[in-house]
Order: sequence, then structure tokens, then C-alpha cells
Amino acid sequence: MRKVVMYSTQVCPYCQLAAQLLQSYGVVHIEKVLIEHDSKHRIEMMKRTGRRTVPQIFIGPTYVGGYADLSALDRTGELRSLLKVV
Repeated sequence: MRKVVMYSTQVCPYCQLAAQLLQSYGVVHIEKVLIEHDSKHRIEMMKRTGRRTVPQIFIGPTYVGGYADLSALDRTGELRSLLKVV
């Protein structure tokens, strides 16, 4: 299974939904980069993604986007292959 990195905040409901969806595929560790207390993490996220909202999700080297993007990958079946779930 590929490494998952999610830029997040502690109270973001979409971050929680994204984590639940990933866990339903067997992802046991999500590296959460909390941006609300460290401006360097927020700046890093905006440089990497061009977006200001959370969550922002990377699976391996692939930038997925936010929760809506992750959910769309789930609906099309692409999320399974992106995670390398067999």
C-alpha cells in the first residue's frame, strides 16, 4: 500500500471523511500534516497544491486533491488501483 499524506486540521469534517474512506480500503497510517498551528505547513501545502482548503491528499507521488476528488476516485474505482489494493 502506498504512503498517504493529508494536509489537515484537527476539526475539519471533510478530513475526517477522507480518513474514513481511506481506512475502508485498509489504509492504516495516514501522515497528517496539521496546518492550523504552523504557518510553514500551510504555505508548503499551498505551494504544492495551489489550494488553500483542507484536506489536500497525496497518495504516493500522486496529488489527489480534496475530499470531493478522493470520493470521485472511489466512485470510478480508480482509488483502489491508486492505493495498490489487491
